[in-house]
Amino acid sequence: MIGEMAGTFLSSWPWAHLGSFKYALYGPMVARAVEAVRAGRIVDSWWIHLFVLFVLRALVHQLWFSCSNMLFFTRRRRVIKDGVDFKQIDNEWDWDNFLIMQALLATATISTLESLMEASMVFLEWRGFIIALVIHIGFSEPFFYWAHRWFHKPSLFSLYHSLHHSSPVPQPYTAGFATPLEHLVQAVAMTAPVFGAILMGCGSIALVYSHILLFDNLRCMGYANVEVFDHELFESFPLVRYLIYTPSYYSLHHTEKNSNFCLFMPLFDAIGGTINPKSWELQREISSGKNDQVPDFVFLAHVVDLVSSMHVAFAFRSVSSKPWTTHFILLPLLPIAFAFMVLMWCLSKTFTVSFYYLRGRLHQTWAVPRYGFHYFLPFAKDGINHQIELAILRANKIGVKVISLAALNKNEALNGGGLLFVHKHPDLRVRVVHGNTLTAAVILNEIQRNVKEVFITGATSKLGRVIALYLCRKKIRVMMLTLSTERFRKIKNEAPQEFQDYLVQVTKYQAAQNCQTWIVGKWLSPREQQWAPSGTHFHQFVVPPIIRFRRDCTYGNLAAMRLPKDVQGLGTCEYTLERGVVHACHAGGIVHFLEGWTHHEVGAINVDQIDVVWKAALKHGLTPA
Repeated sequence: MIGEMAGTFLSSWPWAHLGSFKYALYGPMVARAVEAVRAGRIVDSWWIHLFVLFVLRALVHQLWFSCSNMLFFTRRRRVIKDGVDFKQIDNEWDWDNFLIMQALLATATISTLESLMEASMVFLEWRGFIIALVIHIGFSEPFFYWAHRWFHKPSLFSLYHSLHHSSPVPQPYTAGFATPLEHLVQAVAMTAPVFGAILMGCGSIALVYSHILLFDNLRCMGYANVEVFDHELFESFPLVRYLIYTPSYYSLHHTEKNSNFCLFMPLFDAIGGTINPKSWELQREISSGKNDQVPDFVFLAHVVDLVSSMHVAFAFRSVSSKPWTTHFILLPLLPIAFAFMVLMWCLSKTFTVSFYYLRGRLHQTWAVPRYGFHYFLPFAKDGINHQIELAILRANKIGVKVISLAALNKNEALNGGGLLFVHKHPDLRVRVVHGNTLTAAVILNEIQRNVKEVFITGATSKLGRVIALYLCRKKIRVMMLTLSTERFRKIKNEAPQEFQDYLVQVTKYQAAQNCQTWIVGKWLSPREQQWAPSGTHFHQFVVPPIIRFRRDCTYGNLAAMRLPKDVQGLGTCEYTLERGVVHACHAGGIVHFLEGWTHHEVGAINVDQIDVVWKAALKHGLTPA
């Protein structure tokens, strides 16, 4: 009974219920570090070094995560091709629990052995490195190897180690996703060489930093899911493969669970007879870049602004896996975000941001290295179009079936909704799609059936025009806000003769003061919103969305669709949208691909295609958000 209770305790974290308040457990260590600073002992206090060391350890995991998920660098060397989905992200949310545990253990150890630790307060002692290396090879490696095999025994695996293996795609954060008992074993393997050197009087500050950070770096490297070693290294020096493991080597353990148990040195798998026979061939295959895939569908996006740029998938997983919002804790990083913006402006071309699978087909999001404000700079127009054109030509060359243009990449004033590229390259095999037909369909299907009158701002835009033409056919009175009588008449003449009287030009917001259905295609200030009567619903196709100023009114979100339930490997949110939801223009490109349509969807929107595209979207499992 006692053993069972201990096992149960050591299989879960005692502070799991604290949420973010768990970081208060760093309090004793931080308090002692502050005390040391006040005493003027900044250099010669282990409490300061301990605090700095744990900050650096968290940074190591973050940097490995970011680097391994920069698909524009790593996609050809990814070991497991699947994406990390929201379920895995949520499961690994508290990956840093082990750092808290080790901080508490370190605090207790230094408090208990303070005189011994003070004796090792020297910057460098070379003998300590030799001692630590010998202890690591002679104790840490075999200790972890046999403990790891022990955790794979059926009874222990189900109670402890199965949690770690429940993550289908290894990530640097997965290295921290385990039970307390497993991390106690890991802590022994990690700290034994350091304490051995300290007990022998050869400890040093440099040894503590270098050994602990190297340990973390090797752990993160193995879990990176990106092969970092070239196969030619192991072919030229065969013995090296037994001295250092690789991400592909570890991936076989994580997926098959019956081999490759070592800590860092496959030598101990060789001694124990547990090397997976596929290890070296897989490493050769992955490092040769043979795991790259051609996407069937590409969504060509762009960066919105500096703050939202930190929502990118390879920056902070805890941010990108939730709908975008301003995180004040990230604001100090704005100078870094600004530097990246300048770098992208000067050097970058379109790059891969994220991916997922839908019915076995690879869908990727590429990003044009331009920010929202760039699209309104007259001198930047040609450069942006050149970037979009290169992306389309690249997609055409590698065999992409459909490329869908996002937001400002299909701006009418920029390239005619993609028409520029289709006219310039009439032999394109890739289908260029602006997706606005489905955007219009989403907005139109949000309007209640009993509505008899609507008010549209941005009425002569591409979307405003087609929404007006569609609604007038339904005998709904459409007040189109525009000062251009010429453009209004042009749209009115497109409507069948019997429905033209349902289109009405208005030039002031006051004209809609009794209309409770506003369709917003041009940004509204709070003052302009005041003209809407109480109970008005604001439908939107304006970017950015309008401020929700009126408490007595309701506001729709940007047109979006929820992806089918069989989507796989999706772990990022698209800007302000919920999990599993994408902008309608993104969904429109997916529908174009799934239907196998061979025409381009560029330029003006065909009002007759709205219901066709809407029904096709529903048929393929996309649903209104």
